[in-house]
Amino acid sequence: MVQPRRISIMLLLIILFSLFWLSSVAAVKTNKTIVQLTIVDAIGPATADYVERSLAAAQKLNAELVIIQLDTPGGLDTAMRDIIKNITTSPFPVATYVSPSGARAASAGTYILYASHIAAMTPGTNLGAATPVQIGGGLPTPDTDEDTKDKSNKDKSMSTMERKIINDAVAYIKGLAALHGRNEKWAEKAVREGASLPASEALKLNVIDIIATDQPDLLKQLEGRKVNLQGHPYTITTTGLPITKIDPDWRSRFLSVITNPNVAYILMLLGMYGLILEFSNPGAIVPGTVGAICLLLALYSFQLLPINYAGFALILLGIALMVGEAFQPSFGILGIGGLVAFVIGSIILMDTSAPGFGIDISIIITFALSSILIFIVVVGMAFKARKRAIVSGLEQLINGEAIVINDFDQTGNVRIHSEIWQASSTTPLQKGQHVRVTGSKGLMLFVKPM
Repeated sequence: MVQPRRISIMLLLIILFSLFWLSSVAAVKTNKTIVQLTIVDAIGPATADYVERSLAAAQKLNAELVIIQLDTPGGLDTAMRDIIKNITTSPFPVATYVSPSGARAASAGTYILYASHIAAMTPGTNLGAATPVQIGGGLPTPDTDEDTKDKSNKDKSMSTMERKIINDAVAYIKGLAALHGRNEKWAEKAVREGASLPASEALKLNVIDIIATDQPDLLKQLEGRKVNLQGHPYTITTTGLPITKIDPDWRSRFLSVITNPNVAYILMLLGMYGLILEFSNPGAIVPGTVGAICLLLALYSFQLLPINYAGFALILLGIALMVGEAFQPSFGILGIGGLVAFVIGSIILMDTSAPGFGIDISIIITFALSSILIFIVVVGMAFKARKRAIVSGLEQLINGEAIVINDFDQTGNVRIHSEIWQASSTTPLQKGQHVRVTGSKGLMLFVKPM
């Protein structure tokens, strides 16, 4: 009787342990979530920071899948590559979904779509135009038949640097296409010719994987789909999983503000103005403090943005010439030269033609005219005011002319500026005699005959 009882107890323990293990597995499975990110702007340093930190947060949330809802005109190459590195090394699949209808994944967005484990689009969206825009400052126009015939001549006319940039971009996007078995030939066409596709054509040409009318439709199509995750097959599960949205936090929003080229440009000028005012009026404290903070923020932004240092140098030269006009009037020659250098430097300051990363011409004109006003008029008037003779206080009496009130030897009284002062002289003075004030000590003036 003892042996069967022991066997029954062991079987009961095994059953209880199995039930506990199964419940633990189920609990882990139900703890999984789908994380949604949203990019609705030009791709820049703030976007890269947002994606990197959001993917790290998704890993802590035990994400089954990350969906990036994308609508972008393009952006900076460095930021795009940072985002792609985070996607390709992600421990979970990343689905990039171009949505809503009317959205686009242009330029940098096309590369991100190709790099994602799942490329999905909503009807009425488009992708493409992936030519690096630094070459010539804009997207090329589509080739005509005549242009196609002369394509080899066009390639020869490109500079060595332009060919390097194009070939590097082609190799990069074809490598991304090979990762997930997408159309490499069209990817090359998107880079070399700036080609674009609507969602329906992109699906036919194997550029994307899915067309989904909305997010529920996307999740339904993703259920049970197999993807290549870091060289290993992975089956996506979406049924019954909650969706967790991760929006940009204060750090991402702050970074987005200060890396806006217009804001960085304004911070730089405010910093320069503040320091100039502090140096011209030592001890004011407020202009110097505000200027130093603004300038440091601007320099941090410039570290993340593609800056043309020739443009930066021209802005500094322009400000220096306008200050020179204030201190040494040159009939406007220095002022006009400074204004021209300032405007040209401002226009070429951002070394890219990427959409969303230029400086608005209205801001340039506003600050150019403001700089003329500040440096030539305000600073000029302040400098002239400092050169004027002092008209109040004890200092204004020095070198002034006084009249002796009565005869005296060594000490007596004199009248200056309608006031009677005690005076001291090393020579005898007579009533009505004009004397020059040479110094003072307390309420005693030192005088000598004119």
